[in-house]
Amino acid sequence: MLLAHSPYAWQADVDTTVVIPALSLLYLYAVGHYGASRRHIVCYATAMLLLAVAFWTPLHHLGLHYLLTAHLLQNVILAEWAPLFVVLGVSHGMAEALSRRHVWRTVTHPAFALPLWLVNYFVWHVPPIYEAALRHQSWLIHVEHACYFATGIVMWWPLLQDVPRRLASGGRVAYAFAAFMLASPLGLLFALLPRPIYDFYVDARPRVWGLSPLADQQIAGVTMASEQAVVLFVVFLYWFRRFLAEEGAT
Repeated sequence: MLLAHSPYAWQADVDTTVVIPALSLLYLYAVGHYGASRRHIVCYATAMLLLAVAFWTPLHHLGLHYLLTAHLLQNVILAEWAPLFVVLGVSHGMAEALSRRHVWRTVTHPAFALPLWLVNYFVWHVPPIYEAALRHQSWLIHVEHACYFATGIVMWWPLLQDVPRRLASGGRVAYAFAAFMLASPLGLLFALLPRPIYDFYVDARPRVWGLSPLADQQIAGVTMASEQAVVLFVVFLYWFRRFLAEEGAT
């Protein structure tokens, strides 16, 4: 990938020119075969819009060349926000069709889905792996992004879908709380480390917004931890209220 002259360049690459249209066409095919409500379609369209923001706006170029903050925000969109809306966009008929496949029943089991998402999140942030992806943007960075997106869908599935298994509200409370507690240390670690851990961003020129590499890393960590706290805690509270209402009705 050629480095554009401006840090704020708008650029399209394989993620937007191929993947997003392909995912959109696949969903239209599924709607034609299994049906979907307006709510489902709006949720899925929101997911595609989030992917377009992550890959087509200056956020993409800033993250791949200048700012850790921008790249971590892009990762959050890929691993959490967009997958959340994808799963919300899957109709019951689509979910049933997917759940007839043994591999899907396996990867969406809560005992498998959450650890898979967590391991993927932490492994890609190990400095040698993270920097390797940034220095091999012709292919490895796309593998990283695909892993975030796929494991994000798997992670949200037990919380938002009732097939192939329906978790009780209490089980969903525990699942959301575990995701909240286990994912947050990564962002906090970035915020608290006394020195930058990614040489790629230390060497980045120019210094966008006048941020030092350490300040960039601290802002990235706080942003990541705050986002995860808000999103996962809101989901936790939703299912906790459902759990209390169900317990009160019995």
